[in-house]
Order: sequence, then structure tokens, then C-alpha cells
Amino acid sequence: MLKNYLKIAWRNIRKQKFYSFLNIFGLSLGLASCLLITLYVVDELSFDRSFDHADRIYRVNSDIRFGGADMKLAVAPDPLAFTMMKDYPQVEAATRLREDGSALVRRNGSTENLKEELVAYADSTFFKVFSVPLVSGDARTALTNPNTMVISERDAKKYFGSENPMGKTLLLDNERTFTITGVMKNIPDHSHLSDLHMMLSMSTNPDSRDNNWGSHNFLTYFLLKEGVDQASFEKHFDTVIEKYTSLWVRQIMNATMAEMRKSGSYIKYSLIPLTDIHLHSDRSAEISTNGNVQYVYIFGVVAIFLLGIACVNFMNLATARSANRAKEVGVRKALGSKRSYLVGQFLTEAVMLSFLSLIFGIILAYATLPLFNNLASKQIIFPFGSGIFWAIAVLTGICVGLLAGSYPAFFLSAFKPLTVLRGAIEHNGKGGYLRNSLVVFQFMVSVMLIIGTGVIYNQLNYIQTKKLGFEKDQVLIVKNAYALDTKARAFKDEVAQMPNVKRSTLSSFLPTPSSRTDNTFFPQGQLQQDKGINMQKWAVDYDYIKTLNLKMKLGRAFQKDFPSDSSGIIINETAAKILGYANPIGKQIYDFEFNSNKKDKTYTILGVVSNFHFESLRKNIGALSLTLQPSYGLVAISLEGGNYINTINQVQALWKQMAPGQPFNYRFMDEDFDNVYRSEQRIGQIFITFAVISILIGCLGLFGLSAYTAERRTKEIGVRKVLGASVSNIVALLSKDFLKLVLLSIVIGSPIAWYGMNTWLKEFAYHIDIAWWMFALAGLLAIVIALLTVSFQSIKAALMNPVKSLKSE
Repeated sequence: MLKNYLKIAWRNIRKQKFYSFLNIFGLSLGLASCLLITLYVVDELSFDRSFDHADRIYRVNSDIRFGGADMKLAVAPDPLAFTMMKDYPQVEAATRLREDGSALVRRNGSTENLKEELVAYADSTFFKVFSVPLVSGDARTALTNPNTMVISERDAKKYFGSENPMGKTLLLDNERTFTITGVMKNIPDHSHLSDLHMMLSMSTNPDSRDNNWGSHNFLTYFLLKEGVDQASFEKHFDTVIEKYTSLWVRQIMNATMAEMRKSGSYIKYSLIPLTDIHLHSDRSAEISTNGNVQYVYIFGVVAIFLLGIACVNFMNLATARSANRAKEVGVRKALGSKRSYLVGQFLTEAVMLSFLSLIFGIILAYATLPLFNNLASKQIIFPFGSGIFWAIAVLTGICVGLLAGSYPAFFLSAFKPLTVLRGAIEHNGKGGYLRNSLVVFQFMVSVMLIIGTGVIYNQLNYIQTKKLGFEKDQVLIVKNAYALDTKARAFKDEVAQMPNVKRSTLSSFLPTPSSRTDNTFFPQGQLQQDKGINMQKWAVDYDYIKTLNLKMKLGRAFQKDFPSDSSGIIINETAAKILGYANPIGKQIYDFEFNSNKKDKTYTILGVVSNFHFESLRKNIGALSLTLQPSYGLVAISLEGGNYINTINQVQALWKQMAPGQPFNYRFMDEDFDNVYRSEQRIGQIFITFAVISILIGCLGLFGLSAYTAERRTKEIGVRKVLGASVSNIVALLSKDFLKLVLLSIVIGSPIAWYGMNTWLKEFAYHIDIAWWMFALAGLLAIVIALLTVSFQSIKAALMNPVKSLKSE
């Protein structure tokens, strides 16, 4: 029986080449798109799952409100990790990481530095929490002693080639020497720690011995024992805060925790599962750029929709062609065929078409995977060797075939033989309503994707064109200026004298998002916890404000004519508002160091700089201050319009002269700014791609339906032409029904798209308003596409000679 089903199915597929092609091609596109998106989603969900006991590893998050600022941090105070381990037996192991930023690194005896983007201090217990094997060294002692380090296999090869690096030394930033006591396997790419290739012993970092409950700088991880409930364990943080943090608050702030809470301030700690960090954490001081679970949800829905409209195509075309197979059904039933046999036949055809589509879909997905990886900035590998993949693929082929073929099978097999053999089949009944509903669904999805693409594009354009309060265009940034050592200021001054250079400044702080910490300031004579203000403190030079074209709201900028400016400070409008001064100029504020080993400093407010965006547009502008202090990380160079290449070459030549053997790295500030929104740009491009695919699939179905409609109404068209109907009349007649369906899809899809995109925009503190014209433009585009698709068949039918269509009457 099955052999007979397959033979007849193949015969019908070959007989109906045009409709078979539309079905297979549309379903292949849907399956390929669904497969690519599924690989993307699986890739995103797989982060940090390769570690042993990943389900028991947690990171501590800190939520702090103090000094007019709300801080959501991925870091915790340095004593928390081992205090919790000491006090609570539920903790099997604990470890900390303290990010040290980038570093210039060279092996002993070499004159050339190489750049490491991420270096971090780590406790010796790191390898107890994270199952990263060491290929050389003892994991228990590798990070125990000061001035020791563990490097990855990648770095071992990078700095030592085939030599054994154990016991050898590396020089960091031309001043710190570390001995290699371990070589670890590269941390898996699918981890938020994957960029960590160089770890320094935590005992080398003086901040790790401060026992400071107020300074939050350490990424803190716990490996909890089996059976420990996360929510129950988190309740112990309240006890720790009352026992330890409150003592620190009383000693430093002369206040109780109750008084802090009464004034609106608080400190809270919570746990986030290791496997949730990549998609569910976007906090300050993250060690990596994480993903966004919202995009996973969005793409998951898009994948379902794309596969859905591909299945809709199949159902539409199969039910539309019902008249062509009605007599076949009638004859089979008249000859004694049972309905179950007919259902089996039609489902076999559907599953065969589904498997053919699946084969072509896998080939198409494999062929386009490199393009998709480039678009999504991924390194996804096609899982040909996975038995689970092939099992799911076969199951998908069967399910899609059954799903897409179920309604046509039951619809066609229900025809009464006497009715269909007389030729009295009804075309406008339930089958027509279903086809119309499916067309509406297809174009509803397309309209939603078009609107989503338009909103994302306009938000990105808004970000690019918004006035940020500083000059980001034509600003060249030379990185690692500390490699110049004592020549940094001379380098900056010589660059400023070059042709095509307007100004230059030397500072480690620039208004592009990066990992920074806040300082706590108090107004003069008001060292009270409810009077504090948390704000950024940037060390800058005299030329900083002019180079970045910042605007002064009140007071003045730093000037060389005033030696006392070394104890002066410039604050932004947000800080002035929080401080509550009617006129802050001349007022004094204290930079309060929570660490008693460091000395507090008093600053006099010289000016108020207009607010400028120094963080992502997802956040409101926070409090910021500028102080006149040495800071040698970066040289920012404001350029005139002209030959940038020539200027860069001149700067590079000067660098090589003043810092021989040091790598010359540069970038433009607007590139840094664009990188912050790279994920949104990728999302926009992916949206456009799949919006086009959804429209293409929908058009394939609409093309097939319009061809069938024109074929079914051939004689009607002939009669109308004989009676004087023009080509435009015929085209309008055949197009208006489809146009009604597209208009309905616009009405249904627009509010759904508005809700989804409005939710996405709420992630940005600064965003566009969704304008009515976006919906009008999306609707107009959908109508034009539908009309172009339908009009081809309509015009072809309208131009047909009526003699040919009526000669059989």
C-alpha cells in the first residue's frame, strides 16, 4: 500500500510541476530560515553550559541606591565571597575575579609588546568553581603566590611558540613582571569568560586585602552544594548585610542601615545562575558583552512564523487545486476506495513534498550559513555529525508534512462522488474561507516584520544623528598611551602641532561606554549618608573640554593661568541638580574614599558642563565630574576635514620614534560609539533579511493562488471580454479580492507590531516615537507587493484571446 501511495504521489508531483515547484521552493525557504534561526537560538542558549556543575554555579549581583544614583552591578565587595563560604556550609567553593582591563605584554628578553584586551586577577580557587583543566601546573596552587599568573594555551603559543612557558616571565605594561605557574585550556567560546586568556594571582592585587564592604569591584561566584535552593540561600544576604555591611556603614558614615533605608538608600545582593548571565544580565562592570534574551524570543517567534507561512502556502495551493482532483476522488470512491485510503494518499504526497523541501532547505541553510554567521557575528557550525539533529530533522519533515497536508487531505477526501462527478463542486465554501484566512495570516506576518524593520532602522538612525553633547566625528583615538611613559604629554603636544590637527587631549576617560566605577562625594560639611552623591570622576587635562567640544553651562573650564585648578572640579548638570545648589560655583565637595587607607580630597567647583551622553542611550545621563589630574591611557585627536590617512601616518611615525617596540593602535571615536549598538544593527539586518524572505514566501503562495483563480475564471473572463470589458476592468476584477485580504492583514498586524516594537524601544532611555507613517508605509509596501504579484497573472488572463477560452462551449 505504501509503495502505491509513493508511486502515485511522485506521479502527481511530476504532473503538477508548476504548483509542486511553488510548494517545494516556498517550504524550502521556510525550513532553511527556521533552521538558521534555530541554530542561532541554540547557540545563544548554550553559553556557560559546558562547565561541570554549571547548574550549581551562581554569580552575585549588587543593587545599590545611594547618592541619587541607582546602580545595578555585576560585582560585589571583596570580603563577601569568603565570608559567605566561612559562615554558610551551603557554599562548596567561592572565587573572585577583578578585571584589570587591557595590557601591553611582552616576554622576557623581547622588545615588542603585544596587546591583551582582557586581563583579570583571579583567586586560586578559580579552578574549583570553573572546570577549566590545566595542561601544565597544579590547579590548587597555580594562583596562590603573588606575581604569578596562568595563561591559556592560545597565549602560550602566542608568546612562546613551541617552548614550555612554565616558570618563564611576562612583563605587563612595561612595569609588572609575572611568573607563569600554569597553562590552562582555552575557556570555551560559549562562555561569558571566553575572552579571559590571562589571569593574575589575586594576592598581587592590594584591593583584595582591604576587607572593604563598601567598594564593589569583584566578580564573585559561588558553587553551591547539591540540593541548595537559590531563593532560600539568597535570604542569607540580609543577615550578612546586617552583620558586616551595617558595621562598615556605622564606622564610615556614622549611620545605621535603618537610617540609610529611611533616606531611600539601600544595598541588596542576589544570585544569578551562571547559565543565565549571557542572556539575562546587562549590568555595569560585566566582564563581557552579553546577549539579549529578548532577541532570542523575537527570533524564535520569527522562525515559527516563517515556517507557518510556508505551511500555509502548501495548504492554500492544495485546497485551491481541489477542483482538479475532485473527479479523481469521485472515481476512487465510486470504485470502493475508503476515505482513510484517500487521506493516506494525500498525506503521503504532503510528507513526500515536505521531505523534498527539507532536503533542499538543509542544502540552502548550509550554503548560506557563512553569510548568516557574518550577519549575526557568530561562528555557528552545521551539526551534520549530530544524531539528535538528524532525528529532529526527520521528525520535522514528518510533522510539517502532516501539518501542512492534514487539512487538504481531509478536505479533498470528504468530497461526495455523485456531486463531483456531475461537476457541481462549490468553490466558495469552507475551502475559500480557509484560503482567505491563510492569506491574511501570511501578509499579517510580513507587515509585522516590515514595521519592525522600519522601527529598528529609525531608532538606529536616531542614535546616529542625535546630538550627544560632544564631538565624536573626526576624532582619532590613539590607544595605550601609557606605553609612552614620561613622553606621553610631549607626544600629545607634538601631535597638536601637526597639520590637519585642531586639538589633542590626554586622558584615560572618553565619552564612549566602558567599564567605570563611581566615586562618592559629599557637600562641604555634610558627611551624612543621605547627603552623598555617587558620580563618575574623570581625570583630564587642560585641553579636554575644547578637544571634545564640550559646552560650559556655568563657570569656566580648567585654565593654566590658575594653579589652584589642581584642586578644582567641574560637574555636569545632573550632578548640580542632585547637589541642589542654586549656584554651585565656588562650593566645595569632598571625594570620600570608603577605604580608610586612602585620603579624602576636597574640591572646589569651578564650572558646570552641559550634560553629554557618556554612556549608552539606553541609560539616562548620570552624574559626572572632571578633575585636573594626570591620566595617560588615551590620546584623543580632533582632526580637520582632509587626508586622514596622511595624518594617521604622521602620528604613527611620531609614535614609533617616541615609543619604539610598542604597538600602535588607533580607532575613531564614532567607531567606538557604533560598536555599542552593533547588536541592534545586526538585529536590524537580520530582520530585513527575514522580512524579505517572508514576503517572498507569501508572494509565492499569492502567485499560485492568482494563477489558479485566473485559470478557474477563464471562461468568465472570456464572456466579459466579449461583452466589452477592458483589460483594466479584468485586472481590477481579479485583484480586488486579494487586495481586501491584504488590507485586513494590515489592520490586524499593525497593532501587534506596535506593541512588540514599543516594548523593544523601552530598553532605551532615549528613543523615537513610533509614527503613524511607519504603519502607512509598511501597509503601502505590502499592497504594492501583493498587486505586483497578482497583476502578472491578472494581466496574462485579461490579454488572453476570448475565442480560445470559449471555444469549448
